[in-house]
Amino acid sequence: MSEAAASGRFVVDLPHPEAALALSGPSEQILRQLEALTGVSLVMRGLQLDITGRPSQLERAAAVVELLRSFWQEGDAISTVDLQTALQALDTNRRQDHQAMGQQVLARSQRGQLLRPRTLRQKTYVEAMERHDLTFALGPAGTGKTFLATVLAVRMLSERKVERLILTRPAVEAGERLGFLPGDLQQKVDPYLRPLYDALHALMGPEKTAALLEKGVIEVAPLAYMRGRTLAESFVILDEAQNTTPAQMRMVLTRLGERSRMVVTGDITQVDLPPGQLSGLVEAAEVLDGVEGVAVCRLTAADVVRHPLVQRVVEAYARRDKGRTRRG
Repeated sequence: MSEAAASGRFVVDLPHPEAALALSGPSEQILRQLEALTGVSLVMRGLQLDITGRPSQLERAAAVVELLRSFWQEGDAISTVDLQTALQALDTNRRQDHQAMGQQVLARSQRGQLLRPRTLRQKTYVEAMERHDLTFALGPAGTGKTFLATVLAVRMLSERKVERLILTRPAVEAGERLGFLPGDLQQKVDPYLRPLYDALHALMGPEKTAALLEKGVIEVAPLAYMRGRTLAESFVILDEAQNTTPAQMRMVLTRLGERSRMVVTGDITQVDLPPGQLSGLVEAAEVLDGVEGVAVCRLTAADVVRHPLVQRVVEAYARRDKGRTRRG
């Protein structure tokens, strides 16, 4: 690499066309973004990526491409978040952590996509879920809180480390009332549980998901259904937990039985409880942080892995909220 840097040119050989497409992105958008971030010039010629620039720029760009090798060589499309995460790893001397993240494949989706953490904080979150019986994940929309928990839960179910998968969330309305919705109670709460169904379908497909739901191996239910139960040999995911009251949170946390694991996810900036009502998630994260067997993970806008615009939306609202706090 040192000789290449001195000459101002470095060439990366790619194994197959799918790798070239994954690294380039649609209309070579990823290459253009990497150029903007590092100052190099990038040209894809067949199965060769030609990098030119000043020595320091060249080394930085080549290091990013190499850190992402485990992604693009499998045909796994590179995103803007992947570029930013790789650069962050370089700047904070965490190359080894990033390389370990690239090897941390959790599962394969129904479409054949390898599922793994995409940011260093997501990596920490996954490791926390693997090590702790109770994990809290706080962060904005799009950071993979619920999806990564569901991926790990399905994997543990398939490995017979747990006997059941229970997904629950409070049926709290964002500006609407359940009573105005048509149907019985289950039909009324199903829209609130749809994100959990979507994650299961992406991992196992609708048919297998339906079969396991029918057998009771997977249960998707509103939080009210958890009262009075002992959830043993189960992987429990409490989603949208920012909309629980302190009493509801205490109730569900004390449902955990033997050989079970629970993950509690939520975004404390999107609380739909009545004004002045304390969120059970906020209270629990403060009370239980540091308790043995409990992990509290906090994700940020930098971990948003949805459309790039979502990250900018989250950041814009965070700036607005910070400004209001200062003025208050």
